[in-house]
Order: sequence, then structure tokens, then C-alpha cells
Amino acid sequence: MPRFDIVGQLGPLRRYARSLTRDGSDAEDLVHDALVRAYERRGTFRSGGNLRAWLLSIVHNTFIDRMRSRRSEAARLEQAGYLSDGSAPAPQEHSVRLAQVRDAFFSLPEEQRSALHLVAIEGLSYQQAANATGVPLGTLMSRIGRARATLRQMEEAAPARGRNHLRIVGDD
Repeated sequence: MPRFDIVGQLGPLRRYARSLTRDGSDAEDLVHDALVRAYERRGTFRSGGNLRAWLLSIVHNTFIDRMRSRRSEAARLEQAGYLSDGSAPAPQEHSVRLAQVRDAFFSLPEEQRSALHLVAIEGLSYQQAANATGVPLGTLMSRIGRARATLRQMEEAAPARGRNHLRIVGDD
């Protein structure tokens, strides 16, 4: 059995889990559960395959399984939204802008947020991201296109106030 560099993959797994769950604690739980699943199914990993894409796929599938088994909790979390430190506005303009970008990203529907995260943040190819999420390539590309269009609309609707506009990754 080949040794896996799981420790080297923790950063991408945590980022993706955080993107899916919108909560640091839930993200850590998701990564833990996914790693347990990966260990249990380590025999299914193809030698020479992309370990990161395989692990991200397990994180994604674990998340989907959790969503299906906890529909009522998912509805409660959706209502709560992403909690940020809104009580103390950041004094630096870039911190404020980062918060705006984060809020716009987290306002996307889960399937669009997931697809955009895998491609734009984790650097997976469209095909790897489609495989990780278990959807056809065209569906993934459509989700990314809709996510970019939504972010673009949000950016155009926001008052300019002299700030730099958000550049949608991969957008021409």
C-alpha cells in the first residue's frame, strides 16, 4: 500500500471544507470525517492518481452525505448565514473589501460556490473538479459560469466609492 502525503493536503482540504460549510468548526469536522473515509477506502485510490483531487472528492461527497442526513440542521444554518465580525468594522479598506468579496462568494448557492472554489482556489482542472463533485463537465462549467455572472452582477450593482473592482478568476 503506498504512503499518502495527507499532511501536505490538509490546507486544500480545509479551505474547500470551509468553502462548503461556511464555518471553521464544521469544516474541521468535515475534514476529519473525510480523512477517516479516505483511510477506510484507501484501497480504491488508483496508483499514480491525483491524491488531492481524490481527497477533495471525498470531502465533497462527505459534505453531500451530511447535507442529506441533516436537512433540518442545514436549513437552520442557511438561515443563520455566514457569521462575520460585523460588530467591529475593519479600519483598513482592503479588509473591508475582502469581507465584501467573502460575503459575495458565500452568498452563492452551494453547487456554484463549490465548483468555483475547486477551480479558482484549489486550481483543479474543470475535469478534475467535475469528477470531484460527481457532475458532468458541462454541468460544472455551467455552475462556474452562473457563479461568475452572479458575482459580476453583484459587483456592478455595488456603489463604486473609488475601490478596485473584483476580477472574476478565469473571466475574460
